[in-house]
Amino acid sequence: MSDQPVTPQRPDPPIHIVVMGVSGCGKSTVGVRIAERLGWEYGEGDDFHPRANVDKMASGRPLQDEDRWPWLHLLADWTKERGERGESTVLSCSSLKWAYRDILRGGGERTFFVHLAGDKNTLMARMEGREHFMPPSLLESQLDALEPLRDDEFGMVQDFNSPPDRIARVVAAELDLS
Repeated sequence: MSDQPVTPQRPDPPIHIVVMGVSGCGKSTVGVRIAERLGWEYGEGDDFHPRANVDKMASGRPLQDEDRWPWLHLLADWTKERGERGESTVLSCSSLKWAYRDILRGGGERTFFVHLAGDKNTLMARMEGREHFMPPSLLESQLDALEPLRDDEFGMVQDFNSPPDRIARVVAAELDLS
């Protein structure tokens, strides 16, 4: 299979892919690769955080549910607006809990989650080797909050150590978009 982007497709109804997982798993990198492959708009979940959330995480304090609800609703509104125009999207968002994913599903009936999962030591090494407002000290709180995809959720789990282009191909094939 070629790594060249496929011809942009407009599934009907639109599909909204959410690349999820804890900090450091590669959500942004994989999300961009999927969006490029499919020719869809990409949304970086971190860009939707209000300044107060970014400041809180940067200071080493984990977000609480009440910090996340407004942010998650903004993300769902973003996908809903595009879906109403017939556009599919790719979004990166931690989506750690089922309740968070339920809000995101409100953005479109066909919201597909790609959970990037792997080992804690690799995550910590990745986080320590990058500049990001989320400090490595908060990884444990994210791992504690993480609720893996349920069997009845529309989605799949991928090893975050797989090459991003391979993950993009697998996702496209799973959704019959190859």
